Amino acid sequence: MWILVPAYEPDELLPDLVRQLCLTCPVLVVDDGSGRAYAAIFEAADAAGAVVLHHPVNRGKAAALRTGFAWLTTHATGEGVVCADSDGQHRPGDVALVAATIESRAARREPAAIVLGARAFAGEVPRRSRVGNRVTTALMAAATGRRIVDTQTGLRGYPAELLPWALAVKGERFAYELQLLLEACRSGIPVVEVPASTVYLEGNASSHFRPLVDSARVMWPLALFAASSLIAFAVDTVALLVLSALTGSLALSVSGARLISASTNFAMNRRAVFGSKDHVVRQAVRYAMLALALVALSFLALDLLTRLGVPLLLAKVATDLTLWLLSYGVQRTLVFRAAPPHESHEATALAATSQRSA
Repeated sequence: MWILVPAYEPDELLPDLVRQLCLTCPVLVVDDGSGRAYAAIFEAADAAGAVVLHHPVNRGKAAALRTGFAWLTTHATGEGVVCADSDGQHRPGDVALVAATIESRAARREPAAIVLGARAFAGEVPRRSRVGNRVTTALMAAATGRRIVDTQTGLRGYPAELLPWALAVKGERFAYELQLLLEACRSGIPVVEVPASTVYLEGNASSHFRPLVDSARVMWPLALFAASSLIAFAVDTVALLVLSALTGSLALSVSGARLISASTNFAMNRRAVFGSKDHVVRQAVRYAMLALALVALSFLALDLLTRLGVPLLLAKVATDLTLWLLSYGVQRTLVFRAAPPHESHEATALAATSQRSA
């Protein structure tokens, strides 16, 4: 295991942090373009035992993490990594626990997983951090079906098998870490949380959580599904009313309308919402089975409500709203589920220049 510390304009505590971390694992520090004014700090980190890589200009945390991941895939093949912040918020003992969890899972031959150092948010926690984490946790659960207690933690462990996958995930700066969690949930990669200390320095002034932007990012898959569903709902409703007027048969109208709207919805969800690349026939079969189940449930609900005197249009709205969340969860986890990344120690790494500080 290695410890990766991305650093931008760190304070004088970085060398001491490196010295402590080196007692557990080898340390890789990525200087994200801090400039000449911070050269002495990185030289001290090098003297403390770290391998130090340099970006000539500031490129953001995502680029620093990718540089570290790429270096590890070529210079430390087969070894995992724990990412820790440079400001001292992550205690060496917590870093060691994350590393030990990855190693113990590998020893038990469990699937490769992202391991998070999850804070309990107990005691004196800045309001922004407490509220922000609760919001993203709730939205993540709604959008992915996974409840992750600490979505904002920078203390994360990745086994060697996941480094090529992590390098391929899109996203820049601090949004990259959130995108990694979203992609992990979509790809079926386990996310394991272990307890970590809740440490905030200067009221967590360095936090980069943006309530509106980050919340929108988490909710984007659900928003796309909602848009797709609304389009399908409109198609389904128009077809239902037309077929009902033409045939007078509720069963035929519901079945025909759902067949038309389902074909439209399948195409949109497969490409735009879930971005799945699995075999289209296999997915179509799973989707058809779901559609048939929804048709049966829809018919039973509509039949019951109309018998109770509820107008058809109102019954249609109530029924579809009830089934909507069920449909999203089934499509996400079963119909368009993504295969986990291929477990391989080889990858095409990004170019990274390794330079030992003088």
